Amino acid sequence: MATGKIIKALSGFYYVLHDGTVYQCRGRGVFRKRKITPLVGDLVEFKAETVEEGYILAIEERQNELVRPPISNIDQALIVTSAVHPDFNSLLLDRFLVLIEAKRIEPLIVISKLDQVAADVLQKIENYKNLYEEVGYRVILSSVTDSQSIDQLQSHLADRTTVIAGQSGVGKSSLLNSIDPRLAIDTDEISESLGRGKHTTRHVELYEISGGLVADTPGFSSLEFGGLELDQLSECFPEFVAVQDECKFRGCLHNKEPKCAVKTGVENGTIAKQRYDHYLQFVEEIQNRKPRY
Repeated sequence: MATGKIIKALSGFYYVLHDGTVYQCRGRGVFRKRKITPLVGDLVEFKAETVEEGYILAIEERQNELVRPPISNIDQALIVTSAVHPDFNSLLLDRFLVLIEAKRIEPLIVISKLDQVAADVLQKIENYKNLYEEVGYRVILSSVTDSQSIDQLQSHLADRTTVIAGQSGVGKSSLLNSIDPRLAIDTDEISESLGRGKHTTRHVELYEISGGLVADTPGFSSLEFGGLELDQLSECFPEFVAVQDECKFRGCLHNKEPKCAVKTGVENGTIAKQRYDHYLQFVEEIQNRKPRY
């Protein structure tokens, strides 16, 4: 019996990486009975007669997991958002950040396609970079033609399991290909009529890149806050967490309550009004969602 990590799940088979060798395994029937599905990223105990005939015997406890894409034990999320084509969208970025923070995964923001922007747009992107760095996030401005930004990205991948997030067309696969050309991950041109890219990635797979494991995934097919409760939302905004103990009321939602430290921060400019406005939009969305039965 040996321990390994599932790096790909396809057509009922699980591909387990152990000491540099990948073993093709099936899950034991006991998993089906217990309604447990092994996920890419799972640390598992397995037994294999050959590299093509193995069985997963047990799954170790997960550090975290995502439903869409189905993957577990993620150390960081590389959130890719483009400067242009499609245009930079801070509301969408904040939505991704909330979803990642809610899973206690460390985000790394990458703003791509910097080689395609005009000077005025570049200044706007620099301002956003400063805003998110002040919150405490790591931000990399990137283009596939800029070797320095690619080197910077590579340094963040070593010894970590990273998931790539971002809307279609922002250049996720192109970025991975520029980091490691051997991958040759399929990329499609952006559909001009839709203004967004086609989904080119069909299954979740962990690639060995720059001393770490990186998931090129079909992306977050759901960007809804389905499992997030209202009292958890502010915990996903680090700048709110930093001052919330100064709020007059415990459990303050930073909305209509008096003597709220977050609202004071917005008024005096220490908390970005734009981020706070997005928070209020998310509050309204969670309050108005239909209950699930």
